[in-house]
Formats: sequence, structure tokens, C-alpha cells
Amino acid sequence: MRRSTDWVAPLWTETFEELLSDDNELDYGDEWTLNFDYRQTDKLTTEEKKRGWKVCCHNAHANFRCASCRNTWPSARVVVLFRYRLRRDRGTVIMRPFGQACRQCQDNRFVLPGFSKEEVERALLNLCAKIRKNCYGEDNDDGPSVPSNERWTKPHEAALCQACQMGICRQGDK
Repeated sequence: MRRSTDWVAPLWTETFEELLSDDNELDYGDEWTLNFDYRQTDKLTTEEKKRGWKVCCHNAHANFRCASCRNTWPSARVVVLFRYRLRRDRGTVIMRPFGQACRQCQDNRFVLPGFSKEEVERALLNLCAKIRKNCYGEDNDDGPSVPSNERWTKPHEAALCQACQMGICRQGDK
């Protein structure tokens, strides 16, 4: 399985569109879009909640490449944050990947992760399961549509994790 070290936004939008059109993951006749906001957090205001926004965090496997020293590293604890809502017949998903800083450079600059196609699909399938449950009332007590294959191998370095520094990282939940 080839793993990219570069952030590729179109991989996410194209995979999302494939899941909707080819696999009918959200087959309710509504139009869904996926956008990116690299500033969003997991905190919803009262007004956002009233407007129907929900939050979903996903832990994923990804790879990183430092822009300064070209060092590369894998991580099994990469946080991807999704905000989503359905209003009338239009669904919106806004996504944010969280970065990590290079241990070698220690310049405190966060690098965005690179994901494999399989990991993107896993994250989006889990998001679709949440959307089906929270927007359409589907009962999916069987758990996520795709089981996680989390492998915690090394200690999590919270000082290098952007999501940890923002209080969003779920590495302690496992």
C-alpha cells in the first residue's frame, strides 16, 4: 500500500464524490459537498448548534514530510476533524486535517499529513455512518461502517501534535 507524505485535498473530495455516487453511501436524494477549513476547531457555538452543525473527529494513519529538512515519519494518531450538517436537501461537510511538527527540526511548524487512498476511504466511510445516524436517523448500533485498524506502536508526542496543543487529540481515549 503506497502512502503519500504530501497533503492532497483532491484525494479527499474525489473519494467523497465516489462514495456518494458509486457506492451510494448517503443515498437519500440530498446533495452533499466536502470543503476544507484549516482554522476550524471542535467547539461549536450555540448558534452553530442551532443551525444543525455536528462534529466528528477521526483518528487516522498518515505520513509526514518536513518542508525544511525533508525528514519523513509515519503516525497512527493523526486527527481529522469534520463538521457537517444537512439543511433542507443540501448537506455540507467541512474538514480539517491536523498537522505534526518535525522532531528533527523542532521549529514548531506543523506539516499537513499525507494519506493513502485506503485511509481516506476509511475516514469518509466512518463519517458517512455518523451522517446517516445523526442526519437521517439510521440506527447503526453495529458500530462504524469500517472497522479501525489502529496500531499504537510508539508513544504519542503531544508536544509535536497540533491537535493535542488545541485540546482536540483523542489519543488518550484509546
